[in-house]
Amino acid sequence: MEVCSSDGFNVTLREFGCEQCLLSRPDGSSSFIQGDTSVLAAVYGPAEVKVSKEIYDRATLEVVIQTKVGLPSVKERSQEQCVRETCEASLLSSLHPRSSLTLILQVLHNDGSLLSCFLNAACMAFMDAGLPMSCLFCGVTCAIARDGQVITDPTATQEKESRALLTFAIDSTEQKVLMSSTKGSFSVHELQECIAISQMASEKIFQFYRESVQRRYSKTL
Repeated sequence: MEVCSSDGFNVTLREFGCEQCLLSRPDGSSSFIQGDTSVLAAVYGPAEVKVSKEIYDRATLEVVIQTKVGLPSVKERSQEQCVRETCEASLLSSLHPRSSLTLILQVLHNDGSLLSCFLNAACMAFMDAGLPMSCLFCGVTCAIARDGQVITDPTATQEKESRALLTFAIDSTEQKVLMSSTKGSFSVHELQECIAISQMASEKIFQFYRESVQRRYSKTL
């Protein structure tokens, strides 16, 4: 899947796959696949919240990442915070004050770009739950190779061989950066280049969102 632009960037993404309403108990669920990376997302709420976690003017959002093997580490806690900040920026949580929303993300297989797959699965699960949002969001991961080449949606091998890894959450209305997570060394120019590439790649992801929802609700398919 390639996206070409007038700036000369050639953005290549792995094949996507998505299915909504997989689970019966959550209020919304989805599975999202990027290449060989796959994540299962489940949303519960709005529901009653503990008094200690209650926020008087908006809903309390909790994000839990469950690994395929073993217990969550500091890395998963950092990813939970990135996903939570992105979701809070797009959800209209003020419509559900003094309530709780819980997002569970289960790793099924990790072959790179896991954080962006978390974000994409979360957005599709929120849509399935029918929660009010000011905009949709998607995640795009860029890896900067040692020769300076920018690789979009990298595999696990490409991530290990890169000198920098950057993940951005892009909104669907103005293509603004809602969240960024970076690792490694890079210049300001390389950062701006990765943001521009991620914004272009987001157009293809949002188009996939639309096509996925249309296939689900179309009466002809």
